[in-house]
Amino acid sequence: MDFSFSEDQVALQALAHEILTEQCTHEHLKSLEAAGGSVFDPQLWKQLAAAGLTGIAVPEAHGGAGLGFLDLFVIFDEIGRAVAPVPAVATLVTAYVLGKAAPDAVGSLLAGVAAGDTVLTTAFGELSDLTARQDGDKWVLDGEKGFVPYGAEADVVVVPATADGKTVLALAPKGTAGVALTELHTTNHEPQALLSFSGVTLDASQVIADGAEIYADLVRHHTAALATVAAGVVKAALEMTAKYTSEREQFDKKIASFQAVGQRAADAYIDAELIRLTALQAVWRLSEGWPADEEVAIAKYWAGDGGMRVVHATQHLHGGIGVDIDYPVHRYFIWCKQIEHELGTPTRQLLSLGAMLAATPA
Repeated sequence: MDFSFSEDQVALQALAHEILTEQCTHEHLKSLEAAGGSVFDPQLWKQLAAAGLTGIAVPEAHGGAGLGFLDLFVIFDEIGRAVAPVPAVATLVTAYVLGKAAPDAVGSLLAGVAAGDTVLTTAFGELSDLTARQDGDKWVLDGEKGFVPYGAEADVVVVPATADGKTVLALAPKGTAGVALTELHTTNHEPQALLSFSGVTLDASQVIADGAEIYADLVRHHTAALATVAAGVVKAALEMTAKYTSEREQFDKKIASFQAVGQRAADAYIDAELIRLTALQAVWRLSEGWPADEEVAIAKYWAGDGGMRVVHATQHLHGGIGVDIDYPVHRYFIWCKQIEHELGTPTRQLLSLGAMLAATPA
């Protein structure tokens, strides 16, 4: 059985790698971070779009390539390797899931995603944070959503809310009256926002009234995508560490030749491979339309728990320079830390897995 990527997927990954490696240099990222606050590179996002990468999972009828979620895996992996400050997960996953489940709601937005003109995002968090009620042919929203990725930059935010015990999905365009936005500072400088809704009124065409399963699918796909980004992050951190330890000398020897260094690096390599394999398993099952809740939880657990072991090791093996923000390895640490907590910490994933196993005993 052949588990390798197709020729097209290999070519996609090579294209993404070329663009991101060329653009996301340490010097460039450092210059973006120098301004302080959140970091977003709209020019890089445009370049990815011009190469057709933002539209690979957008239907051909809307200007995309019509490919699937497994094809997005190679893009997210490269985003992680480059720690690229672009809204790839927020936009491409939201477009993919809603494009399949509710094409009428987002059809007019998909061409903009493919062209790099439209940024989409989903506001996760507790469903009870926001309530919705129907008022004639309108919907009224009250409450708030915190830590919305690219909440200020998004042209449309998909906002889950509760309405009489049911889940609805509201599509709130940028500048919607009654929505107050507060920028939040995150560990890895990713733009996030607190969105407060006070009597916000939306047309019925902007609300998906039966949105429970679609929202669950958004959570699954976003979580698997984050695990994939983590796989790229730890891979790049390990490559950087291998290079450093093979060149750094101590006691007239390359430190890579020291047994303790080799053992620590070997353990990190095993963790990194498990992060990648569990993420790939989750993404593949989702791409095939198979049940994947357990696989997604396992992938996210490894991304958080194993990911932090890897980046702790890479910093440790770099010695003092590993914590110097003038050196690039620190950036992989803070990205992994951010991913560890987004959409469920390792402990929450274990609790979810335990509940699933208890519900379906052998």
